[in-house]
Amino acid sequence: MSHVFHRHLEQHYPTAVGGEGPYLIDAEGRRYLDACGGAAVSCLGHSDGEVIEAIREQVGRLAYAHTSFFTTEPMEALADFLIERAPSGLSSVYFVSGGSEAIEAALKMARQYFLERGEPQRKHLIARRQSYHGNTLGALATGGNAWRRRQFEPMLVEVSHVSPCYAYRGQAPDETPEAYGERLAAELEAEIQRLGPETVMAFVAEPVVGATLGAVPPVPGYFKRVREICDRHGILLIFDEVMCGMGRTGSLFAAEQEGVTPDLVTVAKGLGAGYQPIGATLVSERIRATIAEGSGFFQHGHTYIGHATACAAALAVQRAIESRDLLPRVRRLGEGLQQRLEKRFGDHPHVGDIRGRGLFRGLELVADRDDKTPFDPSRKLHAAIKRTAMDEGLMCYPMGGTIDGQSGDHILLAPPFILEEAHLDEIVDKLDATLKTVLGKH
Repeated sequence: MSHVFHRHLEQHYPTAVGGEGPYLIDAEGRRYLDACGGAAVSCLGHSDGEVIEAIREQVGRLAYAHTSFFTTEPMEALADFLIERAPSGLSSVYFVSGGSEAIEAALKMARQYFLERGEPQRKHLIARRQSYHGNTLGALATGGNAWRRRQFEPMLVEVSHVSPCYAYRGQAPDETPEAYGERLAAELEAEIQRLGPETVMAFVAEPVVGATLGAVPPVPGYFKRVREICDRHGILLIFDEVMCGMGRTGSLFAAEQEGVTPDLVTVAKGLGAGYQPIGATLVSERIRATIAEGSGFFQHGHTYIGHATACAAALAVQRAIESRDLLPRVRRLGEGLQQRLEKRFGDHPHVGDIRGRGLFRGLELVADRDDKTPFDPSRKLHAAIKRTAMDEGLMCYPMGGTIDGQSGDHILLAPPFILEEAHLDEIVDKLDATLKTVLGKH
């Protein structure tokens, strides 16, 4: 018996012993094409020499220095790199160890900002149903996935949830994308009015929804309307780019494609590409200045924030993405993957929607394409797909509860940016074999 408290205590896991580009290798020598980056993490694959060397060099000089005593060169350099490329108006970076911590920091910073401004009545958060913002209690409360929240509900702060921008199921047949976006904006406005505009602190959203919906992009203009509403009421806009940011959708920040600048942006996963645990919250100049001119101290912190080795690894990852011109590659490969998915599964009786941006793609599975009826949740289709895909040598990210936290299944694909065209064919071929085994031939 393993003494590790694994995620699933009844499940047997192969032992990963090595990596080669986009492949992971287990103790028996089996190779798995990582078509999901673990959880949209491993954007440079599993054996990048430049990143590995940067980690070795940093550990050889200085592994760690507590940020209550020192700053470090890699932390300062990584902050400079990110802010130079971030949407206009973001001016500083608060480093943490992962996505949940980044969200917690953003929520606390939003609250402290309003306290420093003399608006202590601003305490309400609004987020969206079927969102995922992390597993710590504040992040879990903000997220809108009913299944993840249910057993911890008594421990969670109250957060309002409005409809996601989920055109496949939310947009009416006779409704244009723009009209659908306007309807969602009106719903947000109504919820703000219900709570009292002067009491609302922030609206939190993933620009492209990841794990819980499966790479769902917004309709055109939706986030511009959200930004206008937040500005009119003095509400902060927080973008959770933990999964969809750092190049995953084809631009370094997903916000760039929406033409808006949030007040706070959280990143992780692709920031360090899995080579070290790291996340970050990017902060607007307005928030920084308010706290700097007030107490001058953010009442928050963790032992490993700004970890020197983690920052050195993330800086090497981001420099590699830029110097190797990988973002245009993400866009090109993403279109190639979308075309292959549509060609192979576009008329599949159990694939209802194929969506996404860049190398962030999702397939929603349905029992009936015509009326979009989901499979019976008791079938645990997503679990069967994950297990069968591993047998085929493919890592993908299937999830259940797509529609309401209970019903619906989708498959998320988020492969490394370093893929070759042949890898796209391998992904589609192995996914096809998986679906034929689980769902039968069509």
